[in-house]
Amino acid sequence: INTNLGKAESLEAIQSKAQGEFFAVTVEGKFERGSQNFILGFNKTQKIVGFFLAPKPVVSQYLAPSYADTTLYSEKSTYVTATGHQLAAIITTPKNVKNFPVVVLVHGSGPSDMDATVGPNKPFKDLAAGLAAQGIASVRYVKRTLVYPYEFAKAYTVKEEVLDDALAAITLAKTIPGVNLKSVYLFGHSLGGMLAPRIASSVPDLSGIILAAAPARKFTDMMLEQNKYLFDKANDTTKAAKTQLDLATAEIAKAKITQLGTIKPDSTILGISAAYWVDINNYDQVAAMKKITKPRVFIIQGGNDYQVSKQDYDLWKAGLAGNTNVEYKFYPELNHLLSQQVEKGTGAQYMSFSSVSASLINDIV
Repeated sequence: INTNLGKAESLEAIQSKAQGEFFAVTVEGKFERGSQNFILGFNKTQKIVGFFLAPKPVVSQYLAPSYADTTLYSEKSTYVTATGHQLAAIITTPKNVKNFPVVVLVHGSGPSDMDATVGPNKPFKDLAAGLAAQGIASVRYVKRTLVYPYEFAKAYTVKEEVLDDALAAITLAKTIPGVNLKSVYLFGHSLGGMLAPRIASSVPDLSGIILAAAPARKFTDMMLEQNKYLFDKANDTTKAAKTQLDLATAEIAKAKITQLGTIKPDSTILGISAAYWVDINNYDQVAAMKKITKPRVFIIQGGNDYQVSKQDYDLWKAGLAGNTNVEYKFYPELNHLLSQQVEKGTGAQYMSFSSVSASLINDIV
């Protein structure tokens, strides 16, 4: 490989997939003269049992947005370390700026790389570039579920999935040379926004919190709405399609548990441990945020987002009506990836390239 492609420049886990008792992790390798993907096979004891070369898939190309002026910032590869886990991370810092603010970017649901890549879209990469071009640093990191998938085959909660690593990333952000320790911010997208109050409760010196496309309702309610929306959008009136919707609705109903009782913590509902459902179903994010009155809070929502809707945005506004530290902004044209769209669409929309809205970044700044 080194003979053909030259010296290795970076290795990054980009996908993980369960295959029976094994997990396959795809690693993207970037070299001086090209790239090469690898597949690592792990058994249930976390030992590597296979190593294969894989072709790099052909996908729509990511294009840097116009606001990503690389002469204005630099990027450094590092790691977020939490409870024995190392997660690849990038610190983006503005050039020729002293005492700058820093924002920690926290992912939504599911395995994700540090750019929050979906198809050709990289919303966290866009955000980091847009913020840095205006004098604001950021920390973004690979989500634990991407690089340690085998750990999530047992009982777990959002503590292991999100909280521990977000807190470690905030700790890392405070060590960046030149950072203003009185200007440390948290940006939570989707699930990350939903959990932002829980993260912030452990970091009382945060200067501000940004909730982007953050659910205000129960997770299971969101899932029901998404399934119904996609069913209606498909316009499939066949009995098979209706049966599929009914089965999905029944499975989601099982996930509404608020206590384990006789259910084993590591038993799965919708592929997720029962312990996870109990934990998140007992969490009231609006009530948790209402208790946070000191740092500034900015809640943003797009009108073309089919995963989180204006109903959630309105619930945040109603629930936090008495909190003078909270500001809101609704963007009728933005989707769940915070990019401008002409319609609400479905997940297929994410396979077409678009950048995070420049207006949204300007409003955050």
